[in-house]
Amino acid sequence: MAGTSTSVVLAALFANGAIAVLKFGAYLLTGSPAMLSETYHSISDTGNQVFLLVGIFYGGKEASREHPFGYGKAQFFYAFLVSVFLFGIAGWESLKHGYDAIRHPHPVDPGTVTLPVAGTIPNVWVSYAVLVGAIVFEAYAFKKAYAAMSAQIEEHEWSGFREAFRKTSDVTVLTALTEDTIAMGGAGLALLGIYLSRVTGNPVYDAVAAFLIGVMLMGFALALAWENKRLLLGESLPRSDERELREAVAGHEGVDRIVDFRTVYFGPKQVLVTADVAFEPGFDTGTIDETISAIEARLKELEPDISKVYIEPEI
Repeated sequence: MAGTSTSVVLAALFANGAIAVLKFGAYLLTGSPAMLSETYHSISDTGNQVFLLVGIFYGGKEASREHPFGYGKAQFFYAFLVSVFLFGIAGWESLKHGYDAIRHPHPVDPGTVTLPVAGTIPNVWVSYAVLVGAIVFEAYAFKKAYAAMSAQIEEHEWSGFREAFRKTSDVTVLTALTEDTIAMGGAGLALLGIYLSRVTGNPVYDAVAAFLIGVMLMGFALALAWENKRLLLGESLPRSDERELREAVAGHEGVDRIVDFRTVYFGPKQVLVTADVAFEPGFDTGTIDETISAIEARLKELEPDISKVYIEPEI
């Protein structure tokens, strides 16, 4: 899992780093508000990947006395930072810049640039090329994140991406998939806004595109922050999954009743299960120990994400 998450993040890091440089160069040539918003966007995404890689590194550390259940929640924390600080800041800056451009539009730049191979071409063609290239790069990163999330959907038998967004504990892949999706959407909006401003001579289309990119970024920032909050606070398994585990314990041979049963995520694909179980009268200590071991094995068979099981017999 960690290897898959790392490859997804590295793919996005490479794509966003290269795109940020190209977008900033295009902004310097054209002065396009939408292109500046996209520059903020790509710089934000590049920083996001660094945070996610730090989270993967800390999340993979071995358990210690200070952290007896490991460092898995580090990925939740750094993904939360991504959503709040980087997505939020980039979204706010894009929205603010777009709003200012709508109130005080600048004339469409008709300038040209001379390139070694292509000769003299309109500045706007540079923007078109950069944005189309950005969509291609982001599609490459999106493909890897999409494949990783699809594998999780198949593994857990979720109905689709909507259910996966609400239930997955792999926030690294979730964040990368979200980033890549809105990156392609943002580049598409910028491309449309710049094109419409160019053909109509009205700069408001470019400015509106910049504003909408900011709105989109801030909206996804809030959604990701909410999803990471639930895991940081110690969310249990989804109700249906927990019910299946409860039924497996209650129906196991020798179990009289379940006194208490709890689950909680301590990291991506790291679930802790605790249960207080009353066994049938007449069970000796040896038989109880064997039964507990069998129950633990059964629970891990039903839910591969379970890493620890603690069952306390009630006499």
